[in-house]
Amino acid sequence: MAGRINDDDVKAVRDAVPIDAVVSDYLQLRNAGGGNLKGLCPFHDEKSPSFQVSPSKGLYHCFGCQAGGDTLDFIMKIDHLSFSEAVERLAGQAGITLRYEEGGYTAGTSGRGERIRLVEAHKAAAQFYVDQLGSPEAEIGRRFLAERGFDQAAAEHFSVGYSPAGWDHLTRFLRGKGFTDKELITSGLAQDSRSGKPIDRFRGRLMWPIRDISGEVVGFGARKLRDDDNGPKYLNTPETAIYKKSQVLYGIDLAKKEIAKTSRAVVVEGYTDVMACHMAGVTTAIATCGTAFGGDHIKILRRLLMDNATAEVIFTFDGDAAGQKAALRAFEDDQKFAAETSITIAPGGMDPCDLRLAQGDAAVAGLVEARTPLFEFALRHIVARHNLENPAGRAAALDEAAPVVANIKNIAIQHESAVQLAGMLGIRDEQFVVKRVAQLARWARERGGQGGGQQPGRGRPAQASSYEAAPAPSGPAGGGPALNLRSPAHRTERELLKLALQRPALVSPAFDAYGVDEFTAPPYAAVREAIQAAGGASLGSDDYLARVRDAAPNDTVRALVTELAVEAIHAKTVDEVYAGVQLVQVRLRAVDRRVHEIQGTLSRLGPQAPPEQLAAVQEELWVLQQYGQRLRNRGAEGL
Repeated sequence: MAGRINDDDVKAVRDAVPIDAVVSDYLQLRNAGGGNLKGLCPFHDEKSPSFQVSPSKGLYHCFGCQAGGDTLDFIMKIDHLSFSEAVERLAGQAGITLRYEEGGYTAGTSGRGERIRLVEAHKAAAQFYVDQLGSPEAEIGRRFLAERGFDQAAAEHFSVGYSPAGWDHLTRFLRGKGFTDKELITSGLAQDSRSGKPIDRFRGRLMWPIRDISGEVVGFGARKLRDDDNGPKYLNTPETAIYKKSQVLYGIDLAKKEIAKTSRAVVVEGYTDVMACHMAGVTTAIATCGTAFGGDHIKILRRLLMDNATAEVIFTFDGDAAGQKAALRAFEDDQKFAAETSITIAPGGMDPCDLRLAQGDAAVAGLVEARTPLFEFALRHIVARHNLENPAGRAAALDEAAPVVANIKNIAIQHESAVQLAGMLGIRDEQFVVKRVAQLARWARERGGQGGGQQPGRGRPAQASSYEAAPAPSGPAGGGPALNLRSPAHRTERELLKLALQRPALVSPAFDAYGVDEFTAPPYAAVREAIQAAGGASLGSDDYLARVRDAAPNDTVRALVTELAVEAIHAKTVDEVYAGVQLVQVRLRAVDRRVHEIQGTLSRLGPQAPPEQLAAVQEELWVLQQYGQRLRNRGAEGL
């Protein structure tokens, strides 16, 4: 087994890969002020961005679910990796060769994490398939692509490849790369044969690599090319440790930047449709991989779309019964989006690939622009099922369609759609329909639902925007003693600790003379103790925050350190004056608490106490009162 990774190499990996570059592979980040970036948390569902990244500190923290840490922690959590696997992943990206305390430099497979090995196997397989596309045997695959309007450049852009028709071409190739038979079976690239030896899972097919949002190849989609192939038309990688079909979107690695930039995503139904859209300039196109569009796919898109008011998701479906069913299934998930959802159906039931072949790139771009709101499509589908020639049919259609309109997020669109529904049903009294929809929307709000007409715009409740508005958890999953951030003392202690972690030079050396007991909130006292154990704020250096986090006694305190290191300091100007105010307020409250305690002691002692004891207590009281007065008069100069 390879030993522990050298500490200097771990630090080199942390320093070499900026945290914002890593996180940006998974979600869109926007400026949050104070040098921080924000986005929708990838670890829990939320409606307003509470996930913040501090590039200067190399840390992230979610103020909603309390997830936080450094670059390695993020990779470990989001991709379910061990510590060593995360270090190896980032080291590979940075071109850093790792040393192990036992066994020297690592170049082999011993001790490598399973996920890393599976990703490496898929990366090697993808290149193998690409190389095979140029072989004489792959002429049938090249012809398939050409017949659908894709040249060699298009194939290279999407890394399309070819799997040879033999039994074990890829298996033998990967064995030569050092992969074991067990790893090949586990990866889904090979399967057991009747003889007990592994054989290639994909044979004689056109191959599309399926990448996750970070760009790693995690699976393949394989298209049948020959009539004597008795398998399904499309064969995908089976579920593995790195491939979950409900959690991947084909093309997301190529489309993510444009999706984030334009706040628009186009969902199509197949690999060639994604290729056709991108070739036609619709570079936000993505597709599911052998499964219906569902909740996990929505989570991926929401992190890129950022739930802003102009975001839009456009579905393209065939015009047949299956396509209509898929569209209605997508509409069922509409309320999970803050984005508006639309649908577009190509003429003649063509998919984007067919449309591009028949009418060119402009027709594909036009198809996307000629979209219809998904709720309108659903309404027409509902209305079409009823006989509108008699009052009973119109009433039944209204009963079924009105709740759909009531759930529309934008109140202005909801009103217009109610009027439109009245016209579709042939009900002359438009106000009757409008009032019916408004009543249903009101009932939904009263039940705490997300139904119609809530403001602003998207019909989502706003989250607290500052820590004064609501208590903040003190650790992961609400662990640790509660904090009362309506308390002036707790607010000031929090602000001082943020300064000590983020701007230590502004509070040094005074801060290091503060006792742990000057922090009245136990979680804050624990953070103060961690700073002290790490050598104090005066020793602030490049690895200062890492030392404080390492000195934390448990994950709860470590999470709070991260949170305070990332949270914005609540001042327009963060300077020595502001830092001095926080230092004085925390110290002054500590002095006042001690004065109150001594006054209580004097009351308990009474005039009959020994004169020496009374004199000592009275002297301490006098000294503290004078010190407190000096702090009030001179501020930070009195410290």
